[in-house]
Amino acid sequence: MARIDAYLTHIHSQSASDLHLVAGIEPRMRVQGRLRVIEGTTILGDAELRDMMRELPTPVQWQQYEETLELDFAYGLEGVGRFRANFFQQENGAAAIFRLIPEEILTLTELDMPPAVEKFAHLRSGLVLVTGPTGAGKSTTLAALIDLINETYDRHIITIEDPIEFVHHNKNSLITQREVGHHTEDFRTALRAAIRQDADVILVGELRGREVELAILAAEMGTLVFGTLHTNSASKTIDRLIDIFPTDQQDQIRIGLAEALAGVVSQVLVPTADGKGRAAAVEILVKTSGLPNIIREGNTPQLMTVIQGGGQLGMQSMDDALEKLVKAGTIRPKEAYQRAADKQRFEGLLDAPIDAL
Repeated sequence: MARIDAYLTHIHSQSASDLHLVAGIEPRMRVQGRLRVIEGTTILGDAELRDMMRELPTPVQWQQYEETLELDFAYGLEGVGRFRANFFQQENGAAAIFRLIPEEILTLTELDMPPAVEKFAHLRSGLVLVTGPTGAGKSTTLAALIDLINETYDRHIITIEDPIEFVHHNKNSLITQREVGHHTEDFRTALRAAIRQDADVILVGELRGREVELAILAAEMGTLVFGTLHTNSASKTIDRLIDIFPTDQQDQIRIGLAEALAGVVSQVLVPTADGKGRAAAVEILVKTSGLPNIIREGNTPQLMTVIQGGGQLGMQSMDDALEKLVKAGTIRPKEAYQRAADKQRFEGLLDAPIDAL
């Protein structure tokens, strides 16, 4: 039994989402979005931590870490669950972060996702982006969408991940899960191949750099493509996709994205008022007849007008979502205020002066 297994078992028992092992400090875990020192632990030394870390990856993976000082991989612990592991180097020595991947794939209903999110699972083609900061639940939402397709349709679903997180089992669909660095060289190679592998649905764990062009192409060819980005709104998502490319290529990418984009789900997890969990606040953009022109013309500030006028299609802004959660008593006003784009909208709901937040 690897020594780190005891830490992983402990954070699982504490309903924590992440384990942080960093040379020079005590081990920490993230519970309900907040980092806490694990009681009864002492400061980890670099040599001690490196010896512990070495027990988990394969020899080839460990060699990669020693050569590049970076390593991503998945680690399974029987009876506890799967973890997404990241090894890296920092000023005091080695470091390792583990994120618990729930064994059970929750449904969109169980995740309290707005009904409009489910509609994306029933599309035949198009590019759907699920965005948000690290730890916002993007992978969990995508897993729920893929599971819904798996239960409902007889389609070929290909996932390209680094590493594989949620493990899907064939139901009505055929699912092929590929891990970058293990089953394929990189995201771009796997995405190019997926276009030729009779895929109905492609999930790209993260759209990095020029994979965007291939994702757009696959969507234009009739495939339903899901991808993620670390952006926190629909407008920033579209701007980020365009800015990836050199200036002389951006007009061409706008044209492709205008036709391919089916929707954007931007989400963030907010601590609940009872202190027992976190709630998802979700901004939703759905393709309308006017959306392609806005994207082609680069008029992304106009997207908020589209969202505000698209309530009948299930669209909502992040501030709309935050306000609904506040009025329902799910989250505290100060949590909404801190995340809102239009902070003035929430000032009247606060129960403390702004300077005290």
